[in-house]
Amino acid sequence: MNYDIFNGDADGIIALLQLRLASPQQNKLITGVKRDINLVGQVDAAAGEKLTVLDISMEKNIDGVKRALSNGAEVFYADHHRSGEIPVHENLQAMIDLDANTCTALIIDQLLEGQFHEWAITAAYGDNLITKADQLAADAGLTKAEAEQLKELGTLINYNGYGAKIDDLHFHPANLYGSLLKYLSPLDVIADKASPFGQLQQAYQSDMEEALAVPANYRSELLSVYLLPDAAWARRIGGVYGNLLANQGPDSAHAVLTENADGSYLVSLRAPLSNKQGAGDICSQFITGGGRAAAAGINKLPKDKLSSFIDAVEGFYKA
Repeated sequence: MNYDIFNGDADGIIALLQLRLASPQQNKLITGVKRDINLVGQVDAAAGEKLTVLDISMEKNIDGVKRALSNGAEVFYADHHRSGEIPVHENLQAMIDLDANTCTALIIDQLLEGQFHEWAITAAYGDNLITKADQLAADAGLTKAEAEQLKELGTLINYNGYGAKIDDLHFHPANLYGSLLKYLSPLDVIADKASPFGQLQQAYQSDMEEALAVPANYRSELLSVYLLPDAAWARRIGGVYGNLLANQGPDSAHAVLTENADGSYLVSLRAPLSNKQGAGDICSQFITGGGRAAAAGINKLPKDKLSSFIDAVEGFYKA
């Protein structure tokens, strides 16, 4: 058996989408909510089997990768998050690019020589690489209206991945991937009234209205912090709300915190768009934290560590 292992957000879904549109395969799908990134460990691969791993940190999955390789499996790994030390092995093909202005779907786009380029642009929008995606859309000859459509779809696919558990989501990421696999172009998704687009659009608007009604809990020149309640809508909207805030205030960092059932905080941190670095390093200072330079998070930040988190963010960007 072969496995497709991917992040449940827009980048992970669309990275796999491109690969399987180019090379159709019926592999076992391993995915989950966006924060569920320890996915390779769920697979006990045997010799001759192949793992395709997309948009999850190799650093967080290194034990599973090494076990698969030692069992004789082949691993293809594409990602843009913190990788740690990449093993050297004849059965490992690693395409890792930590540039803050790329994403996994763009790495796959290069591999496929732009075969499904509009999908890759959609993923870039979903991963909040707005300037990069705008340039790619213009270079591809898309109209501004078409680019806005891809931006909305990418945002909606990304929005669907956020939640503490699968029940928080509108679509299981594997099911959403399966629904989107029917479309060669993302514009076809938007044109089809029976696609997931309409349902996600309506749900996103409802959840965003709830978030916009919550005032900042803390604000300085370097950082704004928003605290959202322990509610499904808050868990769904937190990440894309952080992206929205980052685009509205590009010279400041933004953190959206959602209360977990155990009283801790789920943290989504966005680096200033004018200084897209440090988010992953900051969050990695805390247990359950990690991510990439421009966007990162902490799954369970104890409430008594909130002030330490604020100090860490402001200390980094003050330097």
